[in-house]
Amino acid sequence: MNIDVNGHSLYAYTGGKPFDAARPTVVFIHGVLNDHSVWILQSRWFAHHGWNVLAIDLPGHCKSGGKPPASVEEAAQTVIALLDAAGIERAALVGHSFGSLIALETAARAPDRVSHLAMVGTAYPMKVSPALLDASLNEPHKAIAMVNTFSHSTLAPPPSSLGPGTWLYGGSRALMRRVLASNTEANVFHVGFNACNQYANGEAAIEAVKCPVLFLLGKGDQMTQVSAAQALVKRAANAKVVTVQAGHALMSEAPDEVLFALADFMGAR
Repeated sequence: MNIDVNGHSLYAYTGGKPFDAARPTVVFIHGVLNDHSVWILQSRWFAHHGWNVLAIDLPGHCKSGGKPPASVEEAAQTVIALLDAAGIERAALVGHSFGSLIALETAARAPDRVSHLAMVGTAYPMKVSPALLDASLNEPHKAIAMVNTFSHSTLAPPPSSLGPGTWLYGGSRALMRRVLASNTEANVFHVGFNACNQYANGEAAIEAVKCPVLFLLGKGDQMTQVSAAQALVKRAANAKVVTVQAGHALMSEAPDEVLFALADFMGAR
């Protein structure tokens, strides 16, 4: 599904079901150098259980036009504009990593438009090491290898994710290379990392959120460690914390646990 947002086409995967504004809606927001496909199991499940699904490619990424958002705040305004363009009054937001900050900022800026906020693999502040930030700009393929090393805690996913024999490191690396190559005018890797690194409104944002909040964290996450989310957890008025046995790539390493946590949180099962 392509939606005109701020003068550019924004792609949203609907899970194979037509969009129906009368149904509840969930928006899935990916992290740095990812796209809508990282939500493969979760997006299809919700689409086939009575929900509108909009698993988006952020602007400037893969199937979406425009420039990649240079800040979390800019990306949040894009999500609000997406809700306007699609005629959605309220939606649940699910974001991973960079996407979790975007979802948080969106919920703070438009609290009456967000029914649920799920922050997957999150941290605040989400600082990026100088070495990795530099590599994302000057040696992006080296940085991709670094991120993959830190993002995974297992070699192969369970069957409900991508199937037996799938190599998580190789699949993730291929996806990141494809997303990087999808934009020849901007380095979406460095732009995204820089946006994470500079975001400074997390504590104020979480205090402005009105809806229930789910923190879905990986016990083996080296990119956004469980302890790094506690500043937000302590300030959230209506928070639930679920930890699963996974690294930063929670959706592929613990697909069932992530899905069930999201479904329970949103009352979808």
